[in-house]
Amino acid sequence: MKSRQTTYNRALEIVEDICIGCSHCMKVCPTEALRVSAGKAGIHADWCIDCGECYRVCPTRAIRVMDDDFKQIFNYKYRVLLVPSVFFAQFKDSIPRETIYNIIGELGFTEVCAVEQSVDTLVGEINEYLKTCEKPAISSFCPAVIRLIQVRFPSLVDNIMKLLPPIEITAQYYKRRFEQSGVDEGEYGIFYLTPCIAKIAAVKSPVGGYTSPITGVINMDFFFNKVYLAYKQRVPITTSIIINGELSSIGVLFPSTGGESSNINGRTLAIDGMKNVIDFLELLENEEIPDVDFLEIRACDESCAGGILSHRNRFLTAESLRKYSTKVPEAHNLIDEYKRTCSAVVHMDKIEPRSMVKYDKDIELAIKKMESARRLKTILPGIDCGACGAPSCEALAEDIVRDQANVNSCIFLRTIFEKRGEISLEDTIKIMEDIWGKERFDKSEE
Repeated sequence: MKSRQTTYNRALEIVEDICIGCSHCMKVCPTEALRVSAGKAGIHADWCIDCGECYRVCPTRAIRVMDDDFKQIFNYKYRVLLVPSVFFAQFKDSIPRETIYNIIGELGFTEVCAVEQSVDTLVGEINEYLKTCEKPAISSFCPAVIRLIQVRFPSLVDNIMKLLPPIEITAQYYKRRFEQSGVDEGEYGIFYLTPCIAKIAAVKSPVGGYTSPITGVINMDFFFNKVYLAYKQRVPITTSIIINGELSSIGVLFPSTGGESSNINGRTLAIDGMKNVIDFLELLENEEIPDVDFLEIRACDESCAGGILSHRNRFLTAESLRKYSTKVPEAHNLIDEYKRTCSAVVHMDKIEPRSMVKYDKDIELAIKKMESARRLKTILPGIDCGACGAPSCEALAEDIVRDQANVNSCIFLRTIFEKRGEISLEDTIKIMEDIWGKERFDKSEE
């Protein structure tokens, strides 16, 4: 099954030549967006939230990150890199930040800025926002969580905070700074170094009626290797770079679990890890979480410290962030400037549920198919073995009523039909070959 067309930008794709159809990805996808057909995994593109859970478990690295080509930075005279705190925490604490900054300049950037520089301003905006918004407000920081809610928990989209995340506010600061300096738009590029796959997609297809000023997104794992190699080879520093390193302890800790919620007034909770997030959102949707003002919800364990594109162990990364937070002031010197420059762009429009047509666009037909799927689920074994090429019996039932699978795809039902003489052994083998590929059934003993 090849990836279906989508109206949303995605940051992941499956390289079919490398994919072995192992089904690991299919089993961990939180929105059941993956299937196996003809021995290859494929994505229901509009269901994918780019969380990267499939990327984590793929044993052959057949799932590729669709980030921007690094060479494009040289299309611009002024090249700004927005760097998250977790990037510096990828390195041993003994490596000075100044050294890392200089290597970034040597690799081609003219200026570097801490992404979380806008956090101090944002925290004040969040506390003001909470005075009038629907409770509980859900943080807009994690794009994988936003997309998860849009796709799987659409009744909660109104709870998502209508404030931009730090990367976009910092990018707006730079855009306005260049405009005020009279720099032509075609002369500057604002690039974001991401520890997160979902943020690549979020920049390309932002929610809330917003257009991102970020020119390109760079894979942090790729860039870490470039910087670390230059450090190990002691590459000579021949160029200078402007360092905009103003950062507060609040900003340093903001991308770690509890770093946002600890600065918000009222009763707050911090939830991290995709399984924990889904369990919690189910409780929230069922109105089992009363009297909460603010929810910091992050898809990765240890939040951005455990980002998909992080190189270092997430616990060591989180420890480095905590250590560094004690070395910087509680507030930095650009807070007032950010308020003046970005106060008009912090807010975004209402976020809409994401269209996930499971059955049919026609409501009457969709209801009939939903009822058919419900009846099918009572017939299927309910053990979610995945041998049918779908992640669960429920998913197979839905695929069948959408004419994307056959009831004979279920190995248990097929065995019953074969026992009754309603299907031949040859047909059974053909069905399995169609799902898992002929190669799996052509192996001979050596």
